Amino acid sequence: MKIGASSLAGIEHPLEDTLEFIENLGLEYVELVHQFPAENIDVNVLESYNLKYSIHAPFMDVNIASVQDKSRLNSIKQIKDSIDFANEINAEAVVVHPGLAPFLANKYFLDTVYKYSNESIEEIGKYSENQGILTTIENMPTFDGMIYQNLKDLDELLVSLDMSMTLDIGHANHAGYSPEAMYFDSIKHVHAHDNFGDDDAHLALGEGSIELNTIINTLEKNNFDGIYIIEVNDYDSIKNSYEYMKKNFKI
Repeated sequence: MKIGASSLAGIEHPLEDTLEFIENLGLEYVELVHQFPAENIDVNVLESYNLKYSIHAPFMDVNIASVQDKSRLNSIKQIKDSIDFANEINAEAVVVHPGLAPFLANKYFLDTVYKYSNESIEEIGKYSENQGILTTIENMPTFDGMIYQNLKDLDELLVSLDMSMTLDIGHANHAGYSPEAMYFDSIKHVHAHDNFGDDDAHLALGEGSIELNTIINTLEKNNFDGIYIIEVNDYDSIKNSYEYMKKNFKI
């Protein structure tokens, strides 16, 4: 079982502090959130730790489903830059958000938003394949403007494009999915955090109401070989989540 943690938990701290904390816990992987304040990461710093990496492509001020051509094309470029960086550091996966539908687009042009998202995802998939990088698309929580909250729709798109999904367990729970409905063969990467279904709270594992054991055991029974990334809000939550994983699974 491959387990790591997202640098999101240390977003207010220097990246070196977060990497050191995660390494000292004994975790093997870090998912680098490749945007401000870590938009430009020194490869030499990464190589000074005994860690392996995945990349979360930028999602702040980025929208690959934008109906504005300049915004969408710039967003795609930023995602490709993350794929290039992943290639440089031999990262095992890149995570990409499918885009957003802001108010007017959500009200009048939602079909167009999905059309552009699908086209952008396909372009990104071809680019990442050429770079030899596993790029995955993440399911979204149930907030206004979020697209691809529907796991089945996302899976169907990705299967049609021969691409892979990041299953965000907390997002899926927020969208109302039962543990049994969260499994798809396209899942190659996982974000693990907890909530009570009423908010995308990113709580430590075991601190919410999600039946995490059911979900993770289903993945393991289906020979999941990706990384479980603990994506929580602070250092203590990483530690508590890792303790939960060690207590409940064969690690």
